[in-house]
Parts: sequence; C-alpha cells; structure tokens
Amino acid sequence: MQMEKPLPAMEEALDVVFRQPTRDDGAAVFDLIERCKPLDTNSMYCNLLQCHHFSQTSVIAECEGSAVGFISGYRLPDQSDTLFVWQVAVDSRMRGQGLASRMLRNLLQRQGHAVRYLHTSITANNTASWNTFKRLALDLGAPLTTQVMFDREQHFDSRHDTESLVVIGPFTLFGNTEQ
Repeated sequence: MQMEKPLPAMEEALDVVFRQPTRDDGAAVFDLIERCKPLDTNSMYCNLLQCHHFSQTSVIAECEGSAVGFISGYRLPDQSDTLFVWQVAVDSRMRGQGLASRMLRNLLQRQGHAVRYLHTSITANNTASWNTFKRLALDLGAPLTTQVMFDREQHFDSRHDTESLVVIGPFTLFGNTEQ
C-alpha cells in the first residue's frame, strides 16, 4: 500500500481540487477505498477501469497532492438521463467537512442538463450517505424516493446488507453549483 501524504491540520484552510480521474489515478483510488472502511473494496483493475472508462461520470478530490475523495458513477445504459453513483469514498481525515456533497455537485455540474435523475444504493445503517443524499435532494429541489434494490437474502445470500435504491429527480441544473 502506498504511504499516505500528511494533510495540513484541519484548522487550516484546505485547498481541495476536483477533477475528472484518469487511469493514472487507479492505484490511488484503490488505496483510498481501502482506507475507507467499511466500503466494499474492488480489485485495483476495477478501480483502473472506473478511472479510465467512467472518468466522465466520476470525480476525484485532491488535497496537497493526495487523493482524499472519489465518486464513481456511470450513466444507466437504458436511461441516459440518469447518473448512477456507485461509490462515494471520503478519507477519514476529511469527513465532516461536506466533501462528499461538494464532489456530488461538481460531478452533476459536469453532466449539465443531460442528467435529470440520480440513482444510488445505500444500506440502512449508512447514516452519513443517507444524510448526504437527502441534503442533495433538498438542494436540487427534487423528490427522493426509495425501494429495495438488492435484498440481503434474495440477492446477497445473507452475506451483505440490503441495498436500498435511492432515486433523486427529476431535477434541472441552472448555472454553476458551488464546488
């Protein structure tokens, strides 16, 4: 595992840069996700593909040259106006500062008017994600609905908690959103 670069003290203003990932970011994303327990880890190859093939629908956040946040997503094949947010990773040193919300706004702004719906899946006990996506729906002035996407027994053979599908939309983005 690559050594983490130290971040400045949290009291200092942090200069976070948001950008589209490249395939050169795959290993850093892999390391970030490994540090973000209890997130499900994927293979490094999967993270490379996310950064390469899905770069337009993903965002990386960097601070002092280190990856401190990552969102992977993709447009649904049969619903091109829908962005599915696959995974949100925020380094523990950056939590509680609204980084996930800022990355989501950056990502949606890059999609422009092409996206009118956002889908994601969240387990019942992931309070931070529920709060982030509820806040996003409020900010967008859009409804938020939920239903079971993958059931613990039926789909995960009791090896993973039930994932609820969260649907936000329809919404329309106007102007620039705050980064």
